[in-house]
This record gives sequence, structure tokens and C-alpha cells, in this order.
Amino acid sequence: MTDTPPIDTVVLDFGNVLVGWDPYAAYDGYLDPAEVDALFDEIGFHDLNRRQDGGRPWAEALAALGTTHPHRVDDLRWYVENYHASLTGPVEGTEELVHELKGLGLRLYGLTNWSAESFHLAEPAAPAIGLMDDVVVSGRVGLTKPDPRIFEIVVERFGVDPSRAVFVDDSPANVTAARAVGFHGLLFTGTPALRRDLRALGVPVAGPPGDPSDT
Repeated sequence: MTDTPPIDTVVLDFGNVLVGWDPYAAYDGYLDPAEVDALFDEIGFHDLNRRQDGGRPWAEALAALGTTHPHRVDDLRWYVENYHASLTGPVEGTEELVHELKGLGLRLYGLTNWSAESFHLAEPAAPAIGLMDDVVVSGRVGLTKPDPRIFEIVVERFGVDPSRAVFVDDSPANVTAARAVGFHGLLFTGTPALRRDLRALGVPVAGPPGDPSDT
């Protein structure tokens, strides 16, 4: 027995936790993967995308690219216009798990690095997102994980006690930041492992299929 308070809240990242995100998929039929690699390297896509997650409008990103890489503007515009194709559907097993957590009466919140302009596409791609009680979207608040201030927004806005809350993300840096704020941080590597990790924290979800500990 321990004095650890029971978990009453689960905070979930979305991209590659609840919904698959593959930016290469937006270019299917337009550029092959090697060409996408070259494009992303040339324009610094990952840094650019983080700025979009932080709230910059895509129109500003395209205008900025026009001053530095004008020959690449149409290639980036293709991504913006075909962003929906980068969302590859629910991550295996997570929809069932979210329904189970909801059925246990836990509070469910989202904390996602996502452009405010495209977030409306998240729930159609992964309907379990609609089961969240509320969501903090980085592009709406102007902060991105792993900035600790975005975790503090979750705490303050939703009245979350981090000592009674689990945060799940596929980024080690984000999990580390959540732990520093007091959350039980879990690194997402797949739904079976997440089920085991939740059970280890006392959350009574079913174990993975075939798990001998699922009694």
C-alpha cells in the first residue's frame, strides 16, 4: 500500500497517440518520399511546423517562404491544402481505450501541439477525440509543448491536480516536461504498453489481450 492519491484525470496528446499523423502522406501522388525529404530539409519543415503549432497562420508561413524559397511555395501550399490526407486515422487500440477510460468516470482532456487552422480535422480522423471533456490546442494559446506553461494552462483551466493526473505523449521531451509539473508522465509506444502502464498506476483498465496480469 502507498499514500499515492488515486488517478482521476487522463490528459492525452493527439498526434500519433490518438490519431496517426504522417506529413508524407499529404504528398501521395505529388512527390515521392525522397522528394519530400529534400523539400522538408530545404525549408526546415519541422521548425516551420512548430511555428504553425504555436499559432502562426499558414498564410504568413507561405508569405515568409516566398521571400526565402519562392520556388517551394507551391510545394508547401500543397501540404496545407491536402493536410487532411496526413491524418491516417485512429491509432490502433486507442479508441477502445478512450471509451473504457470514459466509462470508468475519469476526466479526459487533450493537450496537443496543433495548428488552430487545421484542428477541426482532428475529430473526423479519430472520433475518440470527441470524447474529451475539453482540449488545450497549442495554436490557440500560443504555446507549444514542452513549454511548462502549457501544462500549467491545463492545470489552471480544468482544475487538474497533477498528482492525480496521467499525461500521455509520444515525445520523451513532452513527457519529461509534464513530470516536472507534477504529472504522472507516460511515454506512448503503443496501446498495449499504455494499458500496462495505466494499470501500474492503479487505473483499472483491461490489460492487453493475452496479458496474464489481466485477471
